[in-house]
Amino acid sequence: MNAPRRHSTALRDPAWLRTLLLTIALAFVALFLVLPLIAVFGYAIEKGFDVYLASVTDEDARSAIRLTLLVAAISVPANTIFGVAAAWLITRFTFSGKNLLVSLIDLPFAVSPVIAGLIYVLLFGAQSSLGSWLIAHDIKIIFAVPGIVLATTFVTFPFVARELIPLMQAQGSEEEQAALTLGAGGWSMFWRVVLPKIGWGLAYGVILCNARAIGEFGAVSVVSGHIRGVTNTMPLHVEILYNEYNRTAAFAVASLLALLALATLAVKQLVGWRMRRAEPEHDAA
Repeated sequence: MNAPRRHSTALRDPAWLRTLLLTIALAFVALFLVLPLIAVFGYAIEKGFDVYLASVTDEDARSAIRLTLLVAAISVPANTIFGVAAAWLITRFTFSGKNLLVSLIDLPFAVSPVIAGLIYVLLFGAQSSLGSWLIAHDIKIIFAVPGIVLATTFVTFPFVARELIPLMQAQGSEEEQAALTLGAGGWSMFWRVVLPKIGWGLAYGVILCNARAIGEFGAVSVVSGHIRGVTNTMPLHVEILYNEYNRTAAFAVASLLALLALATLAVKQLVGWRMRRAEPEHDAA
């Protein structure tokens, strides 16, 4: 009876080590997360709320906000559809090239966003092989909204797939096979069996994808052309304001991004908590 207790006591870290690790962790959180957030909101309101409201309701700021939300509204659903399809294909079917497909999904994690934007410039820019054809047909991709959407979609498309693949592998396909055996069609089986099982994991991936889409800077900076009021997203607008030494306006718009990040973090934690609660329920069922 005493042996397990002595064994667990022996494995317990000493109090000084736990205190040291906790102090280091809290110091890093305060230095790299809390203090920058305080600085952002502090500089944003340093000249009063009237100046703050004027900065975030300026025509260029409103244009940047609209464009940011538009790009997210296009790229996130596209990546969601791709992620679900790719996860289902990879986890439910055996085919040649599966490992290659998984590696390609991870490609945006390995490629710099700036390189991703440059790739689209080389493909669709005025000096590319398609450039003259696009100009002749008055199709604008680079330095226009389509290029921003393409670049954002590229850098964000692994998030949903990467969240669903291990989840669907762990869940297995027994329930789906049972539904098909009982006569359910493909769509019926997906909506009634697959989607309820992956719902919280899908929401988790969508949240991460949306957060990256809203905050993307490198790839968008290359393909946007920095046309004020036209192709500037919120991060690009912050950069322009700061380069113009308009610090208060820059931090005011940055505070909106910070608020979106905090809201995303709160929703992410809620979904993660719900996923952890759903796992025992699914195992018990």
